[in-house]
Amino acid sequence: MNTSMRQILKGKAHHLKPVILIGAKGLTASVVDETSIALDTHELIKVKIYGAKREDRQIMAKDLCEQLKAELVQLIGNTAIIYRKKVEQK
Repeated sequence: MNTSMRQILKGKAHHLKPVILIGAKGLTASVVDETSIALDTHELIKVKIYGAKREDRQIMAKDLCEQLKAELVQLIGNTAIIYRKKVEQK
């Protein structure tokens, strides 16, 4: 993802509310499944990560993106912005 695309996505995500909340149990299979559904629906989402240190939040966000074949647009504080292009159905 190039810089200009990242900037456009950051602008679009600014007004979005988080649709996925990751709590004390961390990155579970159900969280990954729900995030995949949200990305299929919206393409661009915010994810809140609670109860983790900064390094752990970075690892969780990157791991989530790897599992979902998505792009991590930005991670600020405990909020991650994630993008995955919708798959066109025939």
